[in-house]
Amino acid sequence: MAEKRKIQLTGGSTYIVSLPIKWVRNTGMSVGDTVNLIPQSDNSLLISSDLLSEEKQFKASIEVPENSDPEDTFRILVSYYLVGFDLITLQSNKGFSASERKFIKDASRKRLIGLEVVEENKHDLVLQSLLNYRDLSLHKAIGSMEGLLTSMLEDVMEALKTGDFEIAKDVLQRDNEVDRFYLLTVRQIKGAIEDRNLSEKLGISRPRECLGYRLVVKNLERIGDHMVRITNKALELDEPLPKDHFIFSLSNDVSHVFKSSMTSLELVDTKRANATIKMSQKISNRILSEKKEIEPRIASISESLRRIAEYSADIAEISINMGTKELHS
Repeated sequence: MAEKRKIQLTGGSTYIVSLPIKWVRNTGMSVGDTVNLIPQSDNSLLISSDLLSEEKQFKASIEVPENSDPEDTFRILVSYYLVGFDLITLQSNKGFSASERKFIKDASRKRLIGLEVVEENKHDLVLQSLLNYRDLSLHKAIGSMEGLLTSMLEDVMEALKTGDFEIAKDVLQRDNEVDRFYLLTVRQIKGAIEDRNLSEKLGISRPRECLGYRLVVKNLERIGDHMVRITNKALELDEPLPKDHFIFSLSNDVSHVFKSSMTSLELVDTKRANATIKMSQKISNRILSEKKEIEPRIASISESLRRIAEYSADIAEISINMGTKELHS
């Protein structure tokens, strides 16, 4: 519940306001302790205790139902990871089989950055986040996703030109890295929503940016899914495509749109974002209006490239929304 306090003047030049006693006691503060006063963009004032800003370890215990499928258990584990728990204990009354323990350990390493099994026995699996995600900039994590996706598109096109499908198989492995960064960024964003101090550490200057970045990373994750679809179709082809095949020029255009959308996001460049959206629309219309008969696997690759262009346009549009000024009375 909100509590109102009157501003008082002391010493002729200093304004003071009293703190709610319940808040002071809950934080464990006492006379002589200091608080942080952080002005916000909406003219509000964030007051936090130095005691609260110290690093804490958040713990959770999950009771695994009997006969639970390991994949179901892992989904629940992911949900706790995303919320921000640092130490997660999985407990099973019947006990974990060797195959169940292996599945959870392998899945955690492949999909959850920093989460490792640090203790295990028949009835318990204890996983701990060994990465202090609070010290990793959200922008760096998004930049890592961008770099992975750019290299994936370049390499799958190289595989289509040369027939070196070992490269294509490596692209599929990199999608696991994209997914790992996606889950990490969601964890970061959820933490930033609840902790304004953490928000600033991660590079989020305004609360409303959390929604924008959440949409951005989801679009990046979807682009990764389409990279996988393109790669799978490439692996189905019997021979390389001719170097002058239209799919390569289309891919270059899509790559340009994607990079431009990420630049508009980084720079909050409205002009570039609008140009990116128009480029995406041209690519989409070009593919949809194609009248020639296209081999089904090539048609599938073309459609995934169209979707990547559209997701890039979405990112550009988000950058426009994020660049809009705050409301002020």
